Amino acid sequence: MILVLWIISLATFFIFVKLPPGDPARRLAGKGASPETLAIVRHNVGLDRPIWVQYSRFAKGLVPFPGWFLNEQVYYSWSNRVAVKDEIIRRFPYTAVLTIGATILWLAIGIPIGILSAVKRRSVADRSAMVFALVGVSMPTFWLGLLLIFVFYYQLGWAPPTGINIGANWWDSIWQGKYILAWITLAVTSAAFYTRVVRSNMLETMSEDYIRTARAKGLSERTVTYKHGLRASLTPVVTMVGLDFATLLGGAVITEQVFSIPGLGVYALNSLYLTDFPAVMGVTIVAAVFIVVANLLVDIVYAFLDPRVRLT
Repeated sequence: MILVLWIISLATFFIFVKLPPGDPARRLAGKGASPETLAIVRHNVGLDRPIWVQYSRFAKGLVPFPGWFLNEQVYYSWSNRVAVKDEIIRRFPYTAVLTIGATILWLAIGIPIGILSAVKRRSVADRSAMVFALVGVSMPTFWLGLLLIFVFYYQLGWAPPTGINIGANWWDSIWQGKYILAWITLAVTSAAFYTRVVRSNMLETMSEDYIRTARAKGLSERTVTYKHGLRASLTPVVTMVGLDFATLLGGAVITEQVFSIPGLGVYALNSLYLTDFPAVMGVTIVAAVFIVVANLLVDIVYAFLDPRVRLT
């Protein structure tokens, strides 16, 4: 994990700071800035320091730990001079609420439907589940989000107005229902995909020899399906959940933009518009941390779901 994150931090630093054409100080100060102004800007943001010093400031300044831990190093945004790690900490709860709620919803929808479709193969329930999966996977997130807003807010008036102000209490926003449509938007597409994966894994698992052996021993069909078949079928799903969850924690850009949720995705998108590379770099590193940690957790959970993993 440490090696991977170090390589990602190096790549991120050189891509955003050293590879873009033009002078970062010129982008920050403006095209009409004088040489004296450019020199002051370079000094203020540390662009006149040696490359290893710049990377050290970048690496230390983005870690969201107390200042005493890393000698008060701070990496500031170029657009508003706010510490990047402080802005990430302030916006992260909005993205976390969106991600956790959507994950719970798509698992609660996708896994049961996938199991039902596999158990009732070639039935009306199976065909209906496959239609749901096809339609859900085919709908773009931005289109579905706008459709839900139009129908449930403008036409029916059932949903509260979208948009959460930065600094608003995230718990109050949940109770006010401002995350409901965003959760549904993320959940529908993912649930449809999970339905197809669970169904495919269940059908493959239920044809294994040990499943036939369990039936031959006289075990009930419920025990065979849910204790033996489902446990083995969920192993690939664990990988998907871990990576999907970590990716969304790094910023659900489209959904946050559509529903005006001030999370990490909107922060990164607005920073790209402003060529605020420190902010984009910060979100990139945070997303990488989540994905790497998710891979570790997935490997640990594997050992509990599949005993064969412990022997390799």
